[in-house]
This record gives sequence, structure tokens and C-alpha cells, in this order.
Amino acid sequence: MSATIAALSATPVALGWAVHNVVWRRRIEAARRDPLTLLPTRALFEIQAPRLLAPGTAVLVIDLDGFKALNDRHGHAAGDAALTAVARSLGTAATVLDGCAARLGGDEFALALPMQHPTDLPYELANLHEALCAPFDFNGQRVSVGASIGAALVENELVPPLERLMRGADEAMYAAKQAGGGFVIAGSEPALPTVNGRRAGRRGAEVAR
Repeated sequence: MSATIAALSATPVALGWAVHNVVWRRRIEAARRDPLTLLPTRALFEIQAPRLLAPGTAVLVIDLDGFKALNDRHGHAAGDAALTAVARSLGTAATVLDGCAARLGGDEFALALPMQHPTDLPYELANLHEALCAPFDFNGQRVSVGASIGAALVENELVPPLERLMRGADEAMYAAKQAGGGFVIAGSEPALPTVNGRRAGRRGAEVAR
């Protein structure tokens, strides 16, 4: 009888600890997410993304174009709406391709995309760029921002660390921005890409090697 009573008395304690652990984990998870877009922060991305790195995985760095002008003209609420719209597009891409997205800070984002067919990467980037630049409604007006995307692709079994891929993607993004927006694909080595011309119909969309 005493053993039964002891077991029953211990049950609420164990249940209390279980609930406490769940609440604590949720608080930690919430702290690792951007409060505006609900995307993971850089810290969480640096935990999630390395698990996806394999031959064919693309790591993207995205910076918005015209974001300051949007803020200046329509106010910070419009900027927040733009960031939220961009986050939705990135979240959709991450869900469809089993990747992960993050807001690095300000108007800069990151995305890790496992590609079943790496040759499809330019097509996926073109679609993503179009989605990011699509107009959205704000206070009854149609407004939009541009985007510069840099991508670094894991090309073989020698998978570089995430830091190196991020550096390569960042440099490629800068090249896209210098070209007026669009996307640039760089190798996994962090070298500034050379310009090989622009993809017809898409400003600043280039493949750099």
C-alpha cells in the first residue's frame, strides 16, 4: 500500500517536470526565432543548416533591394510588411524543398536548399527571385521590393563547412547587387565571381564560376 501511495504521489511531480521541460523548450525555440517574421535567427540557422549539407545542397544569402526607399516613402510599417512577405516566400521554398530559412538581421535572409537535381538551381533561383519581388498589398497600395540572391552550391562529396558556404554566397550576393539585382551562383570556394553575362529577361541573373 505504501509503495502505491508513494508512486501516486510521485506522479504529479513527474508530470510537473515534464510540463516544465516542454515550456522551457518552447521558450528556447521562441528565443531563436525572429519575432516579426517567425523565421529562425542566425543562431538557429547555424544549427539547422549544417544537417542539410550534402552534395547538391545550395546555401543562399538574400539581401533586399529598395528596402530603405520603401521605408522612407511608406513608413516602417511597410518595411515590416515587406519583411513578412519575403519570409513567407522563403518559408514556402524551404518547405517545398525540405530546406531551412532564416532572417540573419535587418533585410538580410539565408536559405539552405537540398537540391535533388543541382542543375535545377538556376530555375529555382529564378522562381524564388520572382516570388520575392512580387508586389504585395499595403494600405490599399501595391508595393514591392527587389532582391539580390547569392548562392553557393556543394558540388561534390567534400562538403565545405557552413561558414565557408555562407561566405561564398555572401560574395555572390554582393555581385548580384552590383549588377542591379537578380541572382549569382558561385562555387563553394569564397572567391569573388566573374561576370559571364546576364540571363535573358532577368536583370543581374548570372552564373559565376
